Amino acid sequence: MRCPACASPDDKVVDSRVADDGAAIRRRRECLVCGRRFTTFERLEEAPLTVVKRSGDREPFDRAKVIAGVAAAAKNRPVDDEQLAAVAADVEDELRLAGNEAATEAIGVVVLRRLQELDHVAYLRFASVYKGFEDLQDFEREVVALAKSTAPKQH
Repeated sequence: MRCPACASPDDKVVDSRVADDGAAIRRRRECLVCGRRFTTFERLEEAPLTVVKRSGDREPFDRAKVIAGVAAAAKNRPVDDEQLAAVAADVEDELRLAGNEAATEAIGVVVLRRLQELDHVAYLRFASVYKGFEDLQDFEREVVALAKSTAPKQH
């Protein structure tokens, strides 16, 4: 780290503290040449998450697109903005754990899984677009599958 006053690369760390709720480390430094003290912050640099489209094109992951898609599916449903943001954050976290690239199909699957837990009507709306429903039988098949996966087990 270069001193902002004299541009010397020689300094020593005087104090280190956690900052931003653990997302950064704040370091107090002192230049060994001119004696000036200055503060630096260390943060984790995340690798960009890339979305691989069906066409093969690549673009940066955009959490706002996930929120917009889920919001459209959840329109007029008892789902608030905080829940929409949580779905998008969960989707991004799960995709990051899988690597630096994610296919749009994988994103859709993760969104469907989260919507199934959140709201069944929003799930069906999203599934109808994502899976390209063409007729009533597609909806019926999905409703039956949804009912089987959420029905309580009977003994």
